[in-house]
Amino acid sequence: MRKINNFLFIPYVLWMILFIIVPVLLLVYFSLFDINGHFSFANYKQILSWKYFFMIWDSVLFAAIITIITLVISYPAAYFIRSSKHQGLWLMILIIPTWINLLLKTYAFIGLLSHDGIINQILSLLHLPKMDLLFTVPAFLLVASYIYIPFMILPIFNSMKDIPNNILQASSDLGASPFTTFRKVILPLTKQGVLTGIQVTFIPALSLFMVTRLIAGNKVINIGTAIEEQFLVIQNYGMGSTIALCLIVFMAFVLIITNTKSTNGRG
Repeated sequence: MRKINNFLFIPYVLWMILFIIVPVLLLVYFSLFDINGHFSFANYKQILSWKYFFMIWDSVLFAAIITIITLVISYPAAYFIRSSKHQGLWLMILIIPTWINLLLKTYAFIGLLSHDGIINQILSLLHLPKMDLLFTVPAFLLVASYIYIPFMILPIFNSMKDIPNNILQASSDLGASPFTTFRKVILPLTKQGVLTGIQVTFIPALSLFMVTRLIAGNKVINIGTAIEEQFLVIQNYGMGSTIALCLIVFMAFVLIITNTKSTNGRG
């Protein structure tokens, strides 16, 4: 049986080598060459400059704001779904938008937010002045938060679903108010779901570039758009690889922090 398990593990190992380890090694290799193809550590010196420091800071800030917005919306929504008698229906409504291609959803928002979009047409019918909604920071935060809300709700809902009803009833029978029950029982027991939701929201939000370009224009420059620019516009593969490596290291750092916190929380 152990030999069979080892054999079945081979495809996973090959997948890890071909699509994770090899690409990372290629990034390390290309990061050691400048735009002229000469071996150099100039890319690493440049990534430590104030220009890239502020760019990384902005990326982290926007990702944090997106994560906070999705968490504020998702936690009550997950609690509502858990308490509802029609959990299957609400989960279906939640999951179906994730089947739609990200580019199509982004263009749908362009149709809503553009100068001649649906929102401004409604404002015109109400004899109100049109608003410049597209290519703004709020529009970017709105669209990005909408995209990641399902990925925040699902792990929180799964954590809430695992809470036995008799624990909540016992809390109520012992005289705890609904707020006390939430603070002392529900919140600690859903901590792992919240951490998982933060992981699957904050980490991808760091590297957004398509939504950033189409919705925010040049109003938001983050790590994703910087990598895209280095590879596709400037064609400085060395600098693009260096930024991508920094992104990978930062993502690993976030994963370590959240996993450490969740482990301590279980202890």
